[in-house]
Order: sequence, then structure tokens, then C-alpha cells
Amino acid sequence: MTPSPDDQLASMVANLPEKTGRSLEEWTRHLRKAGLGAHKEIMAHLKGEHGVTHGYANLISQLARKTAEGGGGEDDLVGAQYAGGKEVLRPIYDRLVQAVGTFGSDVELAPRKAYVSLRRSKQFGLVQPSTRTRVDVGLKLRDRAPDGRLEASGNWNSMVSHRVRVSSVDEVDAELIGWLREAYDEA
Repeated sequence: MTPSPDDQLASMVANLPEKTGRSLEEWTRHLRKAGLGAHKEIMAHLKGEHGVTHGYANLISQLARKTAEGGGGEDDLVGAQYAGGKEVLRPIYDRLVQAVGTFGSDVELAPRKAYVSLRRSKQFGLVQPSTRTRVDVGLKLRDRAPDGRLEASGNWNSMVSHRVRVSSVDEVDAELIGWLREAYDEA
């Protein structure tokens, strides 16, 4: 039986002391004391100064910034995307991030003002709350013809080849996660 995303996340957090020498709480205190708050600077610090692998550095950065009092700049970007009547869409984003997080330790979330870039060695997708009732998931897929709900991105966003419109958490299904996984594997 495949572990759930929550189980995988819990396992990675439990393995932090063995893999990095510190628990999540210790890393969070360390980063706060060092005055680091932005994802990019945390990643550079953890990888460069402490030799933490990319996957664990990303995990530490994401969770430490999430639990830090007042949040960090990138957390504020995501929060702002799901404000102003779009709060009901946040569970869609959270489910997508949870699913993508199971693909590998090299998944990186890079929030921008209007969307969150999904990256590996390069961008493979993005998540954008486009209206008050819909999140658009952009995918970079090679040699894949649009079909059904997997639309061509058209003029929507030139950084991706396809788009899937998502209006409920139920639409974050095996099919959509499969397309995300395909884009991740191609990145």
C-alpha cells in the first residue's frame, strides 16, 4: 500500500534529525535567529552553509516559513492570492501542493504575485486562482494533444502548454495528478 501524502510528509519531518542534524523546530529557531525569511535565501543558506540536500532544504524552508509568526514574504504572496473573495479556493491549492509534494524531494514551490510556479530543475507547472470560482493549473507537457478538460493554454499563459480549470477539491483527481506527474517527469 502506497503511503498517503500526509504519511510521506510526516516521515520526512521525522527523518530531519537523522538526515540534517536538526529537528524542524531547531531549524525554525535557527532560521529565525539568522533573520532569514525568503525561500531563496533559506535554500541558499541551508544548502551552502549546512550541506542540506535540496529536498530537505525545501521542506525545511516551506514548513519553517509556514509556522513562523507572521509568515514570510512568499507565504504572504500565497495568502494574498487567496484573499478578497477567493478564500474558498485555498483548499484546492492546498490539495494540489500536497499531491505535488509526493513526486520527489526536488519539488519546489515558487510563489509569485499572481500564481505559484511548480518547479523541479525548471518549471513544470503553475497554480493560479484566476477567478473567485476557479483555479487554473498550468502544465508543461511535450507531445500531448489537448483533450477534454486538458486544454491548450492558448493566450492564458505562455509559460505552459496546457491548462486545467479546477472549481472544487474533488476535481484534483487521479487524472489531474497524473498530468502533473507527467509534467514533473518531463522537467
